[in-house]
Amino acid sequence: MKIRQFLRARIANWARRRQGPDAPPFTLHSRRIYILPTRLGLAFGAMLAIMLIAGLNYANSAALFLTFLLGGFALVSMHQCHRNLLRVSFVSASAPPMFAGTPGIFYVTLGNDARFARYGIEVAAFDGKTGGLDIPMSGQAQANVPLPTSKRGVLRIDRLHISTSYPYNLFRAWTWVHLPIEVLVYPRPHGSTPMPLESGHKAGTRTMALAGADEWLSLRPFRDGDSPRQVAWKAYARGSPLLVKEYSALGADLRLFDFAQLRHLDVEARLEQLARWIVDAESRGERYGLAMPGHVFEPDSGLRHRHRCLEALARHGLPRATDAR
Repeated sequence: MKIRQFLRARIANWARRRQGPDAPPFTLHSRRIYILPTRLGLAFGAMLAIMLIAGLNYANSAALFLTFLLGGFALVSMHQCHRNLLRVSFVSASAPPMFAGTPGIFYVTLGNDARFARYGIEVAAFDGKTGGLDIPMSGQAQANVPLPTSKRGVLRIDRLHISTSYPYNLFRAWTWVHLPIEVLVYPRPHGSTPMPLESGHKAGTRTMALAGADEWLSLRPFRDGDSPRQVAWKAYARGSPLLVKEYSALGADLRLFDFAQLRHLDVEARLEQLARWIVDAESRGERYGLAMPGHVFEPDSGLRHRHRCLEALARHGLPRATDAR
């Protein structure tokens, strides 16, 4: 097993030096596509060799004819397998931030400018689970590649593996795509410590509001049960999807989640507890701030503020280039 991993690493490094870094969009040319027989293809080749020896030994014309016919079939299969990947365009690759412990998904979009469809193409990261796709004629398709997210931090994807064994699984054509991609993995929202009740205001500066006065927070997608009065009709008239206005009471307390106050927990447990509070406060439409060593996020709300706070938790204590695997 160690020898196999060593050889695969050497081959991958050789391919990286040979191809160089990639920058989407680009097209897969024949120089960067490799092809070898699969286990089924090796067994098929061994069978053809036995048939050839038997046909020559017994001077059986029918056996020789069948052997050469199947050999031609294998050559056509090899050509079709290589052609299925040739000149496929790599359009984009991205992954949204995700929470540790949840199924992570990496999105890869491939394009096809040919007048025939591409079938059975697989995309993998870290030599793990693959995401399959078929690309229609003169179109694009997206592969959903599973990612490991067992640990919070920054998951670095340096290489993608794109392959196909279409049409008969006798040969496998593949290529490597070298992209410096970073996927942010938030800490797992977990913890039973009650959310702090203290206001995030300075002493004596509690916000006073008139009865019924609300403050606009953000827009979110329309859900069944929402009141039509809250729909942003002006944005909808400009071509936007149905969005709903969210408001928060101006007189509500501002929560401040302080990393230093969770002294009874270890570092990872603190980060998970803070992530739990942030997710809960955002779901309630509350304003909240975050105090981390060396940086304080002022109380605010909205998806952008939520991302900034969770990103600070994900990157806490990590060097700039960190692998979250």
